[in-house]
Amino acid sequence: MEVVRITPRGYCHGVVEAIRIAKRVGTERAEGEKVTMLGYLVHNEHVTRELQEHGVELVDAPDRMKGLDQIESGTVVFTAHGISPQVVAEAERRGLNVVDATCSDVTRTHDLVRRLTDEGRHVVYIGKRGHPEPAGALGVAPGLTTLVERIEEVDELDFPPGTPLAVTCQTTLSMWDTKAIIDRLVERFPDISVHNEICLATQQRQEAAVIAATDVDCVVVVGSRRSSNSLRLVQVVEERAGKPAFLVDTAAELQEAWFAGMRRIGVTAGASTPTQLTREVIAAIEAFEAVQQAGAAVPAL
Repeated sequence: MEVVRITPRGYCHGVVEAIRIAKRVGTERAEGEKVTMLGYLVHNEHVTRELQEHGVELVDAPDRMKGLDQIESGTVVFTAHGISPQVVAEAERRGLNVVDATCSDVTRTHDLVRRLTDEGRHVVYIGKRGHPEPAGALGVAPGLTTLVERIEEVDELDFPPGTPLAVTCQTTLSMWDTKAIIDRLVERFPDISVHNEICLATQQRQEAAVIAATDVDCVVVVGSRRSSNSLRLVQVVEERAGKPAFLVDTAAELQEAWFAGMRRIGVTAGASTPTQLTREVIAAIEAFEAVQQAGAAVPAL
């Protein structure tokens, strides 16, 4: 059994920077000061535990505004997924020290939404309901943005005739999914202004996984089930390459039965997955093969 290490994989620049910011704030906090991240800084439990060791506590609140009710004082760290201006303003009104760890790619999307709506356009935002990134982006221009998750929802859109429109998207989605929805939007609204904001790191990881999948028997994606980009890696391998794909958070979740009859296993990782976890998964898969060889019957002489 050969393990094919798919590159690029693992941490993207936005995750690296967000973790650096949060660790610094936790380490440099004044004695007795509370530092709280409002939601998972990045969608990985292992990163969250590491940050807690640096003094950064977690308030897990899907509704960020309500989550502020659980933070009485100190510093609040906003996650890499972005935050709405209303939540920032409320945190400052309550006297909290605000630290923004939003990924620069997400910030660019916020700036784009602001510019497009300032120009008088209504923005159709392609994203996953319940994910913090769309919540933050839609908060940039409430009432001037509409969330669409599935291609079928495009046919349900109803804007007054002549409404100037634009479309953009969550940065961690599948580029193929967004293309299908954008194509349908253009079909319905030919004058819509198109801005596909899939981040480069996401796109590169998806393309690499699909290309590698054509030459392996299956792909193992190391990442959290909370992670949108990890889930999308599984999806694109299955749908675009037609190969089995398995999502694991740690090596302990691997099942040897998955690899029965297989010789080449591709391994990649989501953008918020620590490198050490991926290394442990690779070592565990290679150990499966070693065990199989050690237990093989010795031919009679």
